[in-house]
Order: sequence, then C-alpha cells, then structure tokens
Amino acid sequence: MITSKMVKELRDKTQAGMMDCKKALEKTDGDMEKAIDLLRQKGLAVAAKRAGRATSEGVIETYIHAGGKLGVMVELGCETDFVAKNDDFREIARDIAMHIAATSPLAVSREEVSPEVIAREKAIYIQQAIDSGKPEAIAEKMVAGKIEKFLAEVVLLEQKFVKNPDLTIKDLLTELVGRIGENISVKRFARFQVGVE
Repeated sequence: MITSKMVKELRDKTQAGMMDCKKALEKTDGDMEKAIDLLRQKGLAVAAKRAGRATSEGVIETYIHAGGKLGVMVELGCETDFVAKNDDFREIARDIAMHIAATSPLAVSREEVSPEVIAREKAIYIQQAIDSGKPEAIAEKMVAGKIEKFLAEVVLLEQKFVKNPDLTIKDLLTELVGRIGENISVKRFARFQVGVE
C-alpha cells in the first residue's frame, strides 16, 4: 500500500513530481531506495534524449563570498525562457556558482582543459614515479590513473557537489533535466578573487 506520506518522502528526497514518485513507488512495491534509483534512471533517460537540443536560453547567476573578496558568475543554459525563469533552475545555477567558489575548477568539461595543463601534470607525475624508483613502463601506467584523478578534481562537471558529495555536478544537472524535461548545460563560468590573477 503506497501512502501519501511515502510519496511525499520520495518527493522530498528527489524533487521529482508527485505522480512520478507515486508511479516509482508502485513499480518498486514501496521500496524507497529502488524508487530513488528508478527516478534517477528516468532522469538519465530524459537527459540522454535531450542532450543534443540547443540551450540558447538561460540565466547568469552570481555568488559573492568572503566579504566581497571572492565572486563567481556562471551561465546556465536551457531550451526555453519559461525554464530560465523557473525557481528550481535558478537555484541550481546559484548552487553551481557557490560550488565553483568553493572548488575553483579549471574548466566545465574535459575537452576544455588545455593540452598544456595535462602535459605539465603528466610530466610531474612521470618524474615523481621515476624518482621513486619505478621503471618507465610502470610509471606511464601509473600516470594514466593519476591524470584521470586530476581531471575528476579540476573539471566542473566531474567534481563532487559540495552540498551533496554523493552527486557530481553532471548528476545534479541530469536530475534537473529529468524534473524539468529540457536540456540544461553549464555554458561558462568566471571566478574572481581579490589579489589573485
């Protein structure tokens, strides 16, 4: 028996619509964790369908921290002006700006990290491995894993969300796409800190 209390609890946990929550609970025989997974999968499916759609509308949100010594501007894109005015959408944009202030990513996606930065990191990791006595062939393999870890730390979409480390920023956007039904993308950001170039 699916109660309205269960539906409300699932809605509070996922921000999905009431009917979606009710259907997810019915399909999973009231299992809250399975229902959450089902709703996340639905969000992923909607996001995959929407991924190619243009995000020519959107909003620019800001976050100012530390007595005006640190500020971030982020452009979050969506498909329609209607969604750009949605409170959920704007709140996520503000959250992402706050996240950027806290984590200082280098780029939105892997493709935007400059090859020079990756080459520099690679050279440092190889030298560290060789200095620790590893043969060059093993050093190369170790470096591949370290570069993966480095990118996950400096690429915005792959970073763990500061407000909920169970989610990456990409997961956060995917959930929003699932709820809103439009493609959403972080277009660009700028982080300013007094005294830091």
